[in-house]
Amino acid sequence: VAVVLPERRVAMAAVGGGYWQVDIPAAGPGTRYRLAVDWGDRRLEIPDPASFGQPEGPHGASAVVDLAFPWQDQAWRNRSLAEYVFYEVHVGTFTPAGTLAAAQERLGDLVALGITAVALMPVAQFPGDRNWGYDGVYPFAVQDSYGGAQALQQFVDACHRVGLAVVLDVVYNHLGPEGNYLWGLGNYFTDRYRTPWGNALNYDGPHSDGVRAYVLENALFWLREFHLDGLRLDAVHAIYDFGGKHLLQELAEQVAVFSETVGKPHYLIAESDLNDSRLLRPWSQGGYQLHAQWSDDFHHGLHALLTGERQGYYADFGRVADLAKAIEAGFVYDWRYAPHRQRFHGNWAGDLPPVQFVIASQNHDQVGNRMLGDRLGHLVGGAAQQLAAVFTLLTPGLPLLFMGEEYGETAPFLYFTSHGDPGLIEGVREGRKREFAAFHSTGEVPDPQSIETFQCSQLNWELRQQPDHQDLLDFYKKLLSLRREVLPDLTGQRPTVRFSESEKWLTVDAGGLWLAGNFHDGGAAVAPPGGQWRDGLTGEVWRGDRLLLAPWGWKILRQGSSV
Repeated sequence: VAVVLPERRVAMAAVGGGYWQVDIPAAGPGTRYRLAVDWGDRRLEIPDPASFGQPEGPHGASAVVDLAFPWQDQAWRNRSLAEYVFYEVHVGTFTPAGTLAAAQERLGDLVALGITAVALMPVAQFPGDRNWGYDGVYPFAVQDSYGGAQALQQFVDACHRVGLAVVLDVVYNHLGPEGNYLWGLGNYFTDRYRTPWGNALNYDGPHSDGVRAYVLENALFWLREFHLDGLRLDAVHAIYDFGGKHLLQELAEQVAVFSETVGKPHYLIAESDLNDSRLLRPWSQGGYQLHAQWSDDFHHGLHALLTGERQGYYADFGRVADLAKAIEAGFVYDWRYAPHRQRFHGNWAGDLPPVQFVIASQNHDQVGNRMLGDRLGHLVGGAAQQLAAVFTLLTPGLPLLFMGEEYGETAPFLYFTSHGDPGLIEGVREGRKREFAAFHSTGEVPDPQSIETFQCSQLNWELRQQPDHQDLLDFYKKLLSLRREVLPDLTGQRPTVRFSESEKWLTVDAGGLWLAGNFHDGGAAVAPPGGQWRDGLTGEVWRGDRLLLAPWGWKILRQGSSV
């Protein structure tokens, strides 16, 4: 193995375990290089799979990157997880420029809204300049079109200085199909397990120690070099590890040690399709001791009620009881038969704190994996949008907003790519068509490779100045302000949930707040608990023993006769 510089080649020395090493003091920041390796029966020059920078894309030369940075966030100690209100951002479509620097200019808007944590979709280097980020192939390199490593450091530093935490989405279940040079090196992949994206990463087979080390070091790299406050772990159900200690547990252990060393918490938040409470349970109970996970059941229960959709996985939802259980117990399916899956699914999580579940009415998956990228506002009216916001932002789970949701963004969020391989481009197109067949979707699937698909997914910030959009934005601000006021009580107790399946109403009593929602297009009558109440948003004293809710209507009451 050798390092190939523009003017010379430097041999590397084997240091055991399949690792090679060399120190080249003259190779300063910006130096381009490749690695000369044996690739089967060939000798190839490839980019560095652990590169910190790929300014020429995934097939170009790697670059030496100086990660030293003049941090100004020394006073930042992170927030308690209960304080997190996530705002999910795709850097490329968040602003017209599509860069981290441009996103940084919008931080004041997020603070004014009441956001406390930015949830960045993946920023690891991917092919081209348009991608959701889940096709990343250089886990240690920040996407060049977003601005590279220093731009991410500047973004995080700026977030911390205005009180925003930053959580990064990382992908440890697969690597993208284009520019993935790990295929020909070591034992990074295994054919013993299959993921939706091909062979799985080798976390439990022969020579898997180095693969695990690669991923574990990557996680710590983001926390250490970029001062990130947490990681969102993509699709952990596709991380196959049947060894004595699951990769996720080892990751949690190492992050706990790192947090103790630096004196502030860092959070691991899973996305999982399993409804498996082991992700969250402590090591002493055989769990992995992650801090939180996304609650798909909350989203699906809410979405099915609001839209009436029953295609695909929404066939397992649609009852008021489903949303009630998601709020009360985390999982709707906790070893219960799921008709769409045609099997029993999940296990019990009802004893876990609600703040271990991230809840949303919209996110990149649930919007972007619709054929036309429909946001909730494309599917329901303004009253139903408000109803969704009330039950997402004022129940005890950790709320997540998808960028633009707060003002009723009208642009879709479509699936887009900028691959360079013609065969791969066609394969992605056909794959999207097959995926939508499960939802019985009709019409033409937008071309993921088209630049127009990407461009029409960009946010229209000027919409916030229009009256209807401004009204919705103000409503979100009021809800988040109320959440801050009642936060300790809201997240410190389990909610009391009541509902009527026949009359389609649902009430939640938690933290001194009482929420009532009417989930159909007829009226509903509900009765608050006894005691003194005032309107949660206006502060006006409420008198009476019964409420009449309009179609898709809601009511927020707060305990006490005065502010």
